Parts: sequence; C-alpha cells; structure tokens
Amino acid sequence: MISQKQFEKEIEWIITNAIREDVGDGDHSSLACIPSSAIGKAKLLVKDEGIIAGIDFAKQVFKFVDPVLEITQEIKDGENIQYGDVAFFVEGSSQSILKAERLVLNAMQRMSAISTKTKSFAEALSPYKTKILDTRKTTPGLRALEKWAVKIGGGENHRFALYDMIMLKDNHIDFAGGIPQAIEKTKSYLSKNHLDLKIIVEARDLDEVQQILNAGGIYRILLDNFNYDDTKSAVEIIGNNCLTESSGGITLETAPKYAACGVDFISSGALTHSVYNLDLSLKAV
Repeated sequence: MISQKQFEKEIEWIITNAIREDVGDGDHSSLACIPSSAIGKAKLLVKDEGIIAGIDFAKQVFKFVDPVLEITQEIKDGENIQYGDVAFFVEGSSQSILKAERLVLNAMQRMSAISTKTKSFAEALSPYKTKILDTRKTTPGLRALEKWAVKIGGGENHRFALYDMIMLKDNHIDFAGGIPQAIEKTKSYLSKNHLDLKIIVEARDLDEVQQILNAGGIYRILLDNFNYDDTKSAVEIIGNNCLTESSGGITLETAPKYAACGVDFISSGALTHSVYNLDLSLKAV
C-alpha cells in the first residue's frame, strides 16, 4: 500500500487540478457581481440519507482556496445523516466560498455515496471475519478520494495502483505461459530490482489454486468467479498458507454467502463504479 505521505500528495494534486479545471483565470460570475470585500456564510445542507464523507476533504479545499475561511464542523466523516442535517458552516470571503463550492459538492456527494454503499457491505459481512475491499475500478484522477471514502464507510483498500503490489491476473498468467512461469518470473523480477512487494495471484479453478500453492511465496489467492462450493473447497485447500479473496460480480445479497465460505476478503468494483451521488447543497445563510 502507498504511504500516508504519498496519499496526502495525491489529495493535494486532486485539489490543485480540480481548482485549475473549474476556476481557470477567474470565477467571473462572482467577480462580476460580488465585491471582493464581501463576507458571507454558508452551510452544507444534507438532502438525503446515508453516510457522510468528505468533510475533511472539504476543509482542505476551503483552506487551499482561501486560508482565512473559517469552517465550523457539525458532523464527522462516517456518521449517519438524514434530510435536513447540516454538516458544517463556512464563513469568510463570499467570492472564496463560491470558488470552492463546486469541488466541495462534487467530491462530497460522490464520496458519501461510496461510503454509504461500503457501509452496507461492511454491515452485511459483520457476522464474519471477511472484510470488504475496493478495486482499481475508480474514476480517473479521483482514486485517492474514492478509496478514502471506502475507508470512511468501513471497508479496506486494495492496492492503490499498479506500483504498490503485484497482482497476477488471467492475462498475466496466459501471456507468461502459465502459473508456475508467471510466479517464477515475478519472484526473479522482484529480487533483481530489490523490490519488496506482496504478490496476489488469480485462480480460475481449484487446479490453479493448487498450482499457486505449489509455487509458494504468495500473499493472497484471488478466487475469481468461483461458486460457493468451489470457494469452500479452495479455502480448505489453502488453509493457513496464504490469505483468500473472492471476486467477480459479488453483490450485497451474495456477499454474506461468500463470507460464510471462510474467505478473508471480498473485493467489489461496484463500491466505486456503481453509485448514485448523495444529494448535498451549499446554501447561503
């Protein structure tokens, strides 16, 4: 996984690029009709139900736009929200508040939706040891925000990108000539380049599970599109040799059934690629 320092840098890049994209050479709507000396106050109004996420991010955005802006937080990230709640107040330059508004809302609406969906999975899996994981199926340029939202919702992050973990999937295996060859080449590559990266290998059936175990040195086996019976068998075969992960179209309804098979993790791209934004508004008060 990436370091906290690198994660914070990713967030800085998101803010810098988003403000560049949205503001350009100036917010001419505000500049045209609001004096630079005008002071205002606004509230983040909740118009939906779910789990709030992105308040800490919003505070960073406001401070980036105008360090003098004052934020009074009423709700914490990860708390339940309902229609009519106020997440925070922001006070200061009216022009600055409006300059930051769209990025704050876009981010918080999506982050809250992801956290809400993740929370539903986490609660469904709570009777089991199984943890819910995100994937790399994120919005380009917003991965750090979306993975942050998964954590707020009670999930865990999979690898951040291609550089912080080895993950040998079906195409890697086929291109490499098979499971033994792919794993052997990977270990050699890591050794030659003095890299300390965990290795996950995808298995498509029980025979491939055994091949992976025979190769050894694997952190986690990904059981892709296994049915329940084969998942149970795979977990028994793997034992304590490495961790297990189920994936492949797993829904909120089927997740507990896979958890009951004994897997350590379930990964779901739907946490980040199939959500509907929560309705939030920034209103002048």
